[in-house]
Amino acid sequence: MVKNSILLGSISAAIAIALGAFGAHGLLKHVESGLMDMKMVQSFETAARYQMYHAIALVLLGIIMKSFGEHKQLNRAKWLFIAGTICFSGSLYLIATRNVIGWVNWQWIGPVTPIGGLLFMAGWVVIIVHFLRSK
Repeated sequence: MVKNSILLGSISAAIAIALGAFGAHGLLKHVESGLMDMKMVQSFETAARYQMYHAIALVLLGIIMKSFGEHKQLNRAKWLFIAGTICFSGSLYLIATRNVIGWVNWQWIGPVTPIGGLLFMAGWVVIIVHFLRSK
């Protein structure tokens, strides 16, 4: 579990950096062409930022599990962060770029974003409860 958390967090961080750079540089031409507006670019950047926050959290969870032992609750938090990243950041990436990638009619993806936010919050609550209960 420790190696898994650190590995997945590192992969997610690398993806967040790549997508963040693409958002900061590659999407501006689509704003100029009218396919996107700056609000969409900001949403894309928010997705990359939250992905990075939780990538770092995954790496830290791995370090915590190595130091304090592997616990079911910490493993649960790891999977909540991963699911949150997919739902929150993934849906924002798709929403922000849907005109560019041609998925204009994907209106159903919008409600996935707050579900991802709830998954992130649940992961943090699981960690809080775990450490409040631990000796």
